[in-house]
Amino acid sequence: MIGQVFSWLTDSAHWTDTPIDTGIATQLLAHIRFSLIAVGIAAAIALPLGLLIGHTRRATFLVAGANALRSLPSVGLLVLLTVLIAPHFYGRTDIGYVIPTEIVLVLLAVPPILSNTYAGVDNVSPAVTDAAKGMGMTERQILFGVELPCSLPLIFSGLRSATLQVIATATIASFVPLGGLGRFIYDGLQQQDYPQMISGGVLVAALAMAADLLLALIQRSVVSRGLSGRFSRAVVVTSTSERTEVEAG
Repeated sequence: MIGQVFSWLTDSAHWTDTPIDTGIATQLLAHIRFSLIAVGIAAAIALPLGLLIGHTRRATFLVAGANALRSLPSVGLLVLLTVLIAPHFYGRTDIGYVIPTEIVLVLLAVPPILSNTYAGVDNVSPAVTDAAKGMGMTERQILFGVELPCSLPLIFSGLRSATLQVIATATIASFVPLGGLGRFIYDGLQQQDYPQMISGGVLVAALAMAADLLLALIQRSVVSRGLSGRFSRAVVVTSTSERTEVEAG
């Protein structure tokens, strides 16, 4: 079976579009597009809200309410929203299927981003914020100049978690007449073409790992080394000629 999956993935015919089938490259771009839109919308909602809740310590019930969204059945909700929305766009465009799909993916991505953003800001040491206030910083300056940089590790953790969940769940776009890598999984299952079905899963997993690696690299370049603990060891010679090992950035 592994050999059949490898043959299916390396077959150039599966990577190009034909009048009958859409190739892997096109479906991959569609999958990335669905995921980017969902994560972008979720971040635009959850990041400011999480920062505000964490800074003011108010309306924390919204975080608990967002976490409850994790229990929603994705496919069931997609079917319900499609039945309600798609008829209004029938025969004109596929936007009637895109909107329900993106709503489901956004609802899935909001909880980890919101929870981690709130937790990141809320966990900033009070001594740090008190010192910032003592220096005369305004609440806005404290939020964006102190609390936000200190909470970046947790924020990126939530963003990476949301991205992985969205990429994995975006396969449901193929449950309605849309593309994406899930098309190979659903078509393979219906046709009992198991190499195609497994290959679709492999492609989704590979895309998720590539996205997580990219976000990890961005996080490494954005987050301060003092917060991430990335230090190199250096040897310093003191005035007494004693060799002292210290941590240097």
